[in-house]
Amino acid sequence: MNKPKLLIVEDDEAIRSQLKYALREHFVLAFAEDRVQAMTVLEEFRPALVSLDLGLPPAADAADEGLKALDEILRVAPGTKVVVVTGNGDRANALRAVELGAFDYLSKPVDVEAFKVVLSRAAYLQGVEADRERTAEAGEATARFEEILGTTPRMKEIFGIIGRVAKTDVSVLIEGESGTGKELIARAIHARSPRRNGPFVPINCGAIPDTLLEAELFGHEKGAYTGAHVQRRGKIEAAEGGTLFLDEIGELSLPLQVKLLRFLQEREIERIGGRERIRVNTRITAATNKTLLAEIEAGRFREDLYYRLSVVTIKVPPLRERREDLMLLANAFLRRSTQQHRRKIRFSREAVQAILEFPWPGNVRQLENKIERAVILAPGRFIEPADLDLEPPARAEGTATLREARDQAEHEALVAALAAHRGNISRAAEELRVSRPTLHALLEKHKVDAKQFR
Repeated sequence: MNKPKLLIVEDDEAIRSQLKYALREHFVLAFAEDRVQAMTVLEEFRPALVSLDLGLPPAADAADEGLKALDEILRVAPGTKVVVVTGNGDRANALRAVELGAFDYLSKPVDVEAFKVVLSRAAYLQGVEADRERTAEAGEATARFEEILGTTPRMKEIFGIIGRVAKTDVSVLIEGESGTGKELIARAIHARSPRRNGPFVPINCGAIPDTLLEAELFGHEKGAYTGAHVQRRGKIEAAEGGTLFLDEIGELSLPLQVKLLRFLQEREIERIGGRERIRVNTRITAATNKTLLAEIEAGRFREDLYYRLSVVTIKVPPLRERREDLMLLANAFLRRSTQQHRRKIRFSREAVQAILEFPWPGNVRQLENKIERAVILAPGRFIEPADLDLEPPARAEGTATLREARDQAEHEALVAALAAHRGNISRAAEELRVSRPTLHALLEKHKVDAKQFR
């Protein structure tokens, strides 16, 4: 078995020699004498464990430099277990270090045998967490389609549609509420298509004033209007050989709908102020959070353009209709955000329950934003419901039968237990006080895959 790597940060040469002699059979050792040297060695050595003397120079009689080193170590390598060593009368700073994320502390003079026990326990936990992280990443990989995560039957159906439609050049209309990941689907179509080496050019039709949007899409010639000092290609031309993604297509004005329809029919454009017809090889995908058939009825969207855009239509379900994916997504966002912000933090059981119960009107984007906020602002090592800024969901009275209410509570308890124990069947069954066969029956009944929580 490979020995774990241990970095010992200690300015006293005699103590370094003592620890080297006592620990060399159990650990691969590296040493540093101060904070700056420790960070250099940390980057190169990448230890699983760090022994950190809080009394580092230049102020060896205070803990400021040691606490600063602790903060930097946990930011650079949040998975590292840090055991702090303090002076005999400095228990307050030792406790503060533990609050900041240290694994444990010992007081000088160090009892070497006790030190070995603490380090061995830290090494074991670090290994368990690393294995769990690898397992979670592997589980996430099996549920990933390009940049989209999902395990529900509807999401798997969408993945199949993307794979088939990507091979063609037909226009695709993606419908769904705001925040459901419509652009990710458009990007997946592009990434799986023969145009993957060409550009993917997104434009939000609702974010640009109508007076400017025509020039953004079709470009203009020099002198076409006041301020047009140079010739400029539009987004349609910029996406030559690739894909143009028209987000919020329902916001496009009727005159621009006519011009877009002409391009889709003839695959040619005219820049504003120009007379030359330019042939463009660009695929169009579009997305909307509106019901375009209702917009057609209201006279705000052209029916002929709708049928040109919707050769294939993909309807993206809101997050409330794919609740089995909630913790898969939440854990993926947590992992990404903790890596980005260099924090080691997990969901508390109460936070998991809050995530499962919240209706998520803002869908996947709201979930991602809430989790990033919590990772940045949560003061402790666990994310609590308050850190997620979630309000309890309003429960309608008298709208569910007793069986429906029981099934809902059963489903939530099942998912919460699996999430809390990272998909471990035995531990989840123990928490729910049911046998493993009963738990497997519940998984089958509620169509829940335990692997997505690992």
